[in-house]
Amino acid sequence: MIEFENVGLRYGIGPEILSDISFEIPANSFQFLTGPSGAGKTSLLRLMFIALRPTRGVVRLFGRDASQIERNQMPDIRRRTGVVFQDFRLLNHLTTYENVALPLKVRGKNEASYKTDVTELLKWVGLGERMHTLPPVLSGGEKQRAAIARALIDQPEILLADEPTGNVDPPMARRLLRLFIELHRSGTSVIIATHDLALMDQYEARRLVLNEGRLRIYD
Repeated sequence: MIEFENVGLRYGIGPEILSDISFEIPANSFQFLTGPSGAGKTSLLRLMFIALRPTRGVVRLFGRDASQIERNQMPDIRRRTGVVFQDFRLLNHLTTYENVALPLKVRGKNEASYKTDVTELLKWVGLGERMHTLPPVLSGGEKQRAAIARALIDQPEILLADEPTGNVDPPMARRLLRLFIELHRSGTSVIIATHDLALMDQYEARRLVLNEGRLRIYD
């Protein structure tokens, strides 16, 4: 579903922050992306989401060369990919419920077809009592859980999650991990970027380890 072939990335005229990255993300797979702070985890995720273009090499998403995907084709690609950003990207004028339901509303779905699913998912992530609250009133951890729910609500083919448990306590982190595992079991490929070793030790999965711009894979 995602393929990298000898990918390098640099910002401006600086040195490469990612070098000779080659790997594949198979369909219906689960992997952790880890490495020290500053290793390039977020940049690698942004390449997977085509929010960045590589300086060299080839990135393929759903079998298509990312460099050949036209702007008007991007919405279809993005709909197949759920993303949890570290900065949440919630819309402050929409309630928690409305933020989570937004991907479905944009697709033209009738609220009656998804209201129960949105409500149940919000309860699962501990936001059942905050459904009608606006994001500025939410805590950092609550915003993070809302962003996770929004990324999961449409059951994407790929989920890219950047430190999704960074602002929650250990019990909620375990609960969210179970949610990611269930999503994987339903057919989604899951990539979780994290430096939380305790979290990774709770589930046996492939590890993509970035260090000094290089990637090693441990199956």
